[in-house]
Amino acid sequence: MVSADLHATIDLYALSKEVKAVDYEPEQFPGAIFRIAEPKAVIILFKNGKMICTGTSTEANIKRVLEFASKVISKYVISLNTDEKKPTVVSKK
Repeated sequence: MVSADLHATIDLYALSKEVKAVDYEPEQFPGAIFRIAEPKAVIILFKNGKMICTGTSTEANIKRVLEFASKVISKYVISLNTDEKKPTVVSKK
């Protein structure tokens, strides 16, 4: 499991409407579920830009998943947190 912070506010409604791999039901859970097919992984994404990645074990695959997700999510950024300069990634096992 890896947690990361994009330091941005994300429009989860628009993301879930336009990206079929994203499920967002805010009445049930405050995060969007982003299922990535290759490499197989699941990202839980919150409006404040924090995310949790699970389902993949190698560092190379985690990097691929986070880079892919960041590219997709970047189109739905509402605002950036100017206090932080770059995304933060924390690895947990």
